[in-house]
Amino acid sequence: MIWSTLFITGFRRLAARRMKVAVSWSTGKDSLMALLRALSSGKEVVCLLTTLTEGYNRVTMHGLRRELLHAQSSSIGLPVFEVWIPPNAPNEVYEERMGRALTELRERHGVDGVVFGDIWLEDVRRYREERMRETGVEPLFPLWGEDPAGLVEEFLRLGYRAVINVVDASQLDPSRFLGRTITFELIEELSASGKDPAGERGEYHTFAYDGPAFSRPVAFRTGDVVVRDGRFHFVDLIPV
Repeated sequence: MIWSTLFITGFRRLAARRMKVAVSWSTGKDSLMALLRALSSGKEVVCLLTTLTEGYNRVTMHGLRRELLHAQSSSIGLPVFEVWIPPNAPNEVYEERMGRALTELRERHGVDGVVFGDIWLEDVRRYREERMRETGVEPLFPLWGEDPAGLVEEFLRLGYRAVINVVDASQLDPSRFLGRTITFELIEELSASGKDPAGERGEYHTFAYDGPAFSRPVAFRTGDVVVRDGRFHFVDLIPV
């Protein structure tokens, strides 16, 4: 009877413990929606997990200045856990440094899972699951299978705002889309042209800067446009 009581008590404590997660954070709309899903499902969000490029002090995928990343996280009220990688890092280097980061998050911060903003790309999900299989940290995909247009529309209906700061010129015309704020009309334009409204194929990337989760808008102005690899157009967002 004593052992049964102890077992039940221990099980209840385990069940009552909220899952601790980090959110894979690109600074864009999908990361923000994944964060909101994690919070609404009762998970304890420990931090925003972001990869930055050494020597540039910018978010690796979006080219966003580190100052804006931290202004964003401060307004949201969550710390950033930074993973630094060299420019043009091969997969082996990226995976080694991310593996160390996940170990630290698990052992020092009690993180059980990492939340990703992926929607439907099977190969991306499979890659994350394979690489995290031995880490003891569970990959979570709260947006998986949702309608991309519906997801962006929900983002807007909730009162959030984001600007397009990266455009892949092989898929979209930078002169039409770079630097634009996400709107319902823009979603219709993308859908009508056969592009993924959420940019899941990498058509574009965004910086989310205002909405209910922000204590204050993140102020910025647009600067120069930089083209990389003859294809990716980045508009520099400068803190104000």
